[in-house]
Amino acid sequence: MQYEIKGTPLPAVIMTLSAGESIKTQQGAMSWMSPNMEMSTNAGGSVGKAFGRMFSGESIFQNIYTCKGGPGLFAAASSFPGEILPIPISPTNTIVAQKTAFLASEMGVDMSVHFQKKAGAGFFGGEGFILQKFTGNGMVFLEIDGSVIEYDLAAGQKMVIDTGNLAAMDASVNVEIQAVKGVGNALFGGEGFFNTVLTGPGKIWLQTMPKNVVAGALAGFIKS
Repeated sequence: MQYEIKGTPLPAVIMTLSAGESIKTQQGAMSWMSPNMEMSTNAGGSVGKAFGRMFSGESIFQNIYTCKGGPGLFAAASSFPGEILPIPISPTNTIVAQKTAFLASEMGVDMSVHFQKKAGAGFFGGEGFILQKFTGNGMVFLEIDGSVIEYDLAAGQKMVIDTGNLAAMDASVNVEIQAVKGVGNALFGGEGFFNTVLTGPGKIWLQTMPKNVVAGALAGFIKS
C-alpha cells in the first residue's frame, strides 16, 4: 500500500493498493474509490473488541475494502478541519489516541479500548477514562483537529496541556491530572479546574483546535 495526503483544511488520504490488499476504515470514511474495490462490513473480531470500539467513540462495525483484479485506489477524507496523521504501528511502537481519532488503517493494525491507569485521569481529565490503543503492524491514519504539533519527551520530561489538545501519544507516556493552583485561577481563569500532565519518555502529538473548544466558541453565536 502506498499513500499520499492532499488538501487543506479538510485533507484526504489517497491510498493505492495492489490486487488482494485490504484496508479497514471507520464507517462512513470512504470518499471515493476505483470500481475494483470490494467492500465488506463486520464487527472486526470478537464481541468484546466491537464494544470496546463503541466505548472509545467509534462505531461497532468496521468497513473492509479489498482490491480485486489489479491495482486500486481508495480515498478517505477528514470529517473536521485539521490534518490526517499517518503513524507506523509495530510490535515496538504502540500508540494511544483520542476518542474518534481512527480514520483508516492497514489490516495488520488492531484497535482496542484503552483505559487510563489512574482514576483521576478519567474522572477529571475531561475526556473520560477511555482512549484508543493501536497495536500490531502497519500504518494507521488518525484525524487531528486543527494543526498537529509533535514533541519527543525525554524520560521524566513533562508537558502540561489542556486535555482536549491531546491527539495521540506513545504508550510509554504517562498521563496524570493536575489541579489548577489557586481558587481564583480555577474559578476565573477560564482554563477549567484541571490540566493534563504528560511525562516521557515518548512522542506526543498535540492538536490546536479541539472540537469541544470550537463547539463552545460557536455556541454563543447560535440562537436558541
